[in-house]
Amino acid sequence: MDAFFAAVEQRDFPELKGKPVIVGGQPDTRGVVAASSYEARKFGIYSAMPCSRAYQLCPHAVFVRPRFSAYKQASREIHEIFHDYTDIIEPLSLDEAYLDVSETDLCKHS
Repeated sequence: MDAFFAAVEQRDFPELKGKPVIVGGQPDTRGVVAASSYEARKFGIYSAMPCSRAYQLCPHAVFVRPRFSAYKQASREIHEIFHDYTDIIEPLSLDEAYLDVSETDLCKHS
């Protein structure tokens, strides 16, 4: 799931929709970008970039501190949807998982 942390922030705080959102540290600290919205990526902002550099590239971006409990909950909700398609799920992280759908009706008729 791409831009997962930023997408959760935009979902939970509708006033952030359409704005460049950067999840991570503040621009005046040594923190790094944990995730950036698609709007922020247009300015060249990417994960693991120093927040000070992200601020230079997009000073009007909204910097938010991570809310890992919200991301864990969103991840659980998405994994429940995965179970609608298969029980063979290999989670890698909060925003990544492998799903084996080879024995599902989705693939049997292809």
